Amino acid sequence: MASAVIGGLVAGGHDPAAIVVVEPFEAQRARLRADFGVTATAGAVASLARAGLVVWAVKPQVFKQAAATCRERVASALQLSVMAGIRSSAIAAATGTERVVRAMPNTPALIGQGIAGLYARAGASADDRGWVERVLAPTGRTLWVAREVDLDAVTALSGSGPAYVFFLVEAMMQAAAEMGLGAEQGRVLALATLAGASELALRSGEPPSLLRERVTSKGGTTHAALTVLEAAGVKQALIDAIRAAQQRASELGDEFG
Repeated sequence: MASAVIGGLVAGGHDPAAIVVVEPFEAQRARLRADFGVTATAGAVASLARAGLVVWAVKPQVFKQAAATCRERVASALQLSVMAGIRSSAIAAATGTERVVRAMPNTPALIGQGIAGLYARAGASADDRGWVERVLAPTGRTLWVAREVDLDAVTALSGSGPAYVFFLVEAMMQAAAEMGLGAEQGRVLALATLAGASELALRSGEPPSLLRERVTSKGGTTHAALTVLEAAGVKQALIDAIRAAQQRASELGDEFG
């Protein structure tokens, strides 16, 4: 996700050399320099004190340690977190500022097709919120929530959501193979169908239930397929899975945040 943000900034015209990345692993630092031309350091350097925006993209379990090494230099900056499981109150306490915005993006951000749920603490101004929107714009869409707890639902629905889609693609490809189609044929058909259906739903603005009904003739092939899905409780299983992800996001917040 850090690479998606950096790539978006560079593509948007920001000077790569002015972007400072703290990365403890040499191989990763070399890759970042080669891919983006950014300034990559092994630890907190004095130039961090000039940063207007700090993006936290570390694993939740190492955040407190990472913040402790940077706190004195970043307390005057706007803090943008793309970490799961670290609540804004913990970020504010660790960095020494109330100018904190949490973002929950998803992996399609890597191709500029993501969506990020955003929550801002009261200390983040309207200008701060606008800044975050501009920084994340190259990664896709953004959606603000009024309550921080709603980020757990965002995590469950869109943060983890690409995995649900990939899971469905796997099932469709397996069915294609069992019906005698080639692996690549199954892949192309499954991905094109999902992409096309999603784009149709986005453009039409009509309820998905209505779009579904329009392609479902009683006694037809689609009806036969949906009858099996309903009998197997697929819809409720998916709802239960998303709620389980929401619960786990809340537990991570209790554990780390």
